[in-house]
Amino acid sequence: MKAKPSRTIAEEIVQTKPFRSKRQEALVALVRTTDLIRRMSVEAFSPHGITPQQYNVLRILRGAGKGGVPTLTIAERMMERTPGVTRLIDRIAARGWAERRRCDEDRRRVFCTITPAGLKLLKEMDPLADGVDAGALSGLAEDELDGLLGALAEIRRAIQVGMD
Repeated sequence: MKAKPSRTIAEEIVQTKPFRSKRQEALVALVRTTDLIRRMSVEAFSPHGITPQQYNVLRILRGAGKGGVPTLTIAERMMERTPGVTRLIDRIAARGWAERRRCDEDRRRVFCTITPAGLKLLKEMDPLADGVDAGALSGLAEDELDGLLGALAEIRRAIQVGMD
């Protein structure tokens, strides 16, 4: 079966007027693509009772090891920043996937660690996440992935410079 030809972003969103600039067109395409990938993740994860954001937090906790990681560090490391990290961690802890403990030296700091149940869930979820990754980027060859990574890094760098 022959693959469908790719549609332009203007065709996809049924835009009849030209974009103001190539940059605007690219940004709309990037936002649309991000939304599609996010929806793929939600669809893959929701039958298992976990959101993509919760999965991201659990991956951060797994990577932190037995020592855990402070709540604020979790917020900084998340792929998608969210203002409600504490509530997100509350929900994860309530499900038995993570635990919190106060720092002995500074009672204001809270360290989070993943539980065995959280590790078990991640082991089940990792293949689903791998499937989302593969499916979302299946149309790109290795050299195109390298080019995409470079372009995205440059976009983030320019944004961060502008925010400083």
